[in-house]
Amino acid sequence: MKNKKALIFSAPSGSGKTTVVNHLMETFPRLDFSITATTRPRRGVEKNGKEYYFITKEEFLTLIEQEAFVEWEEVYKGNYYGTLNLELERIWNGNKVAVFDVDVKGGINLKKFFGKRALSVFIAPPSLEVLKERLIARGTDTLQAIEERLAKASIEMQDAQDFDVLLINDRLGDTLARATEIVAAFIQ
Repeated sequence: MKNKKALIFSAPSGSGKTTVVNHLMETFPRLDFSITATTRPRRGVEKNGKEYYFITKEEFLTLIEQEAFVEWEEVYKGNYYGTLNLELERIWNGNKVAVFDVDVKGGINLKKFFGKRALSVFIAPPSLEVLKERLIARGTDTLQAIEERLAKASIEMQDAQDFDVLLINDRLGDTLARATEIVAAFIQ
C-alpha cells in the first residue's frame, strides 16, 4: 500500500471519458475502478455496484454528515455524486491504482486531495457542436437535458487548465493510444 496512486479522468458529459477509462481498465491489470455513489436514476443496463452505487438522496446526505466521502458534489440539481472513503481503502488494500471517472468539479477536488499521488486528465471534445452531436447520438437524454449539459460543458471547458493533461478526443483511436501512453508513464 506504500504506492497509493490515483488516475482522475474528467470531461464534460459526452466527451468520451468512460470509453477511454474502459479501454485503460482492459489494458492495465493494475488499475481498479473507483465506483462513485450517486443519487441519479440508473441509465440503460447500469448495475448497482458496477458503474455506480445507486443510493437515495437521504442516504447520500446521511453519508455526508458521517464524513464518509473523500469528495462529493451536487453535479446536477438534486443529483449527488461522491467518492466513498471505503472505495479507496478497497482499491489500495488490493495494491491497485485507483481510477476515477468523475465530473470536472469532482476531478479538481480529487486532484487537490491526492496532490502528486494523482494524475488528472481532462478529456475535451473537439468542439461544443461535436459534443452536441455525440449527446444526441447517445440517446439517453431529452433535448432539454442535452441543452443543460452543453451549457455546463461550456463552463467546464474553462477548468481544463486545472488538470495535469488535456486530451482532445477528436479521433477515438488516437485518443485511446495517447491515453495508454500517459497512463503507462504514470504507473511505472
